[in-house]
Amino acid sequence: MSAGKLSKIEHGRTLPTVQDIELILGAIGVSEAVKSEFLTTARAEVTEATAWRLLRRMGPWKHQHTIKAIEATTVRLRLFQGQLLPGLLQTPEYATAVFSLPPALPEATRARTVAARLARQAALYDSGRQFHFLVCEHVLRWLICPPAVMALQLDRLVSLSRLPNVRIGIVPHKGLMPDFPMNCFSLHDDRLVITETFHAEYTTRDPKDISTYAETFDRFAEVALYGAAMRDVAEEIRDELFREQETGWSSTVLRQDDSFS
Repeated sequence: MSAGKLSKIEHGRTLPTVQDIELILGAIGVSEAVKSEFLTTARAEVTEATAWRLLRRMGPWKHQHTIKAIEATTVRLRLFQGQLLPGLLQTPEYATAVFSLPPALPEATRARTVAARLARQAALYDSGRQFHFLVCEHVLRWLICPPAVMALQLDRLVSLSRLPNVRIGIVPHKGLMPDFPMNCFSLHDDRLVITETFHAEYTTRDPKDISTYAETFDRFAEVALYGAAMRDVAEEIRDELFREQETGWSSTVLRQDDSFS
């Protein structure tokens, strides 16, 4: 959190979000009783929305720092993705492609934001924490980058799935599904849920909302593929992408050769 934002909160020029309050109270080390009192007041407005345009204006790398702080206080993270590979699992090249999508970030801002996202991944190696990711199979085929970059991203997915505290499930596109991937979301223990839409990020601490997302996550987890089965799917798609990259490259070379014939 910037000094400027903290100053505005201290002087009442801007209202803090529930996330802001929890981060500040955690940083200054107040007792759980006092923290509970403050957070109870903050939860009077239990659902918060922050438009992506505002996050871009403030500096998207700062938002990555905020998420990192929230993840640092999370023992059990459950994350469902039906759009992109989760940020905690992304390679630098894939993350760069994500932040190059419209509206693309300026190069310097993009590099700073990617670096902040990658810094969050150190948490995966903390054996005292648990990570459970659910990714829809179509995400593994969704090309926001060249096939070779996506293939290497899938190699990264397979590698991380072998960490003892990381569980990665692929929701297959075949078979009867328990629901549809309306949006991506992350469950931080049983205290908050963060969801994303095209225009904003929503945070809720309402126990009923948290229960809804937890039940949704469990339904998808029941049909997901794990372990060797999950890695078989990822590696099969990876090999298809490598072949596609080679075929595309060969076709480009042939067309270039034809132009000189």
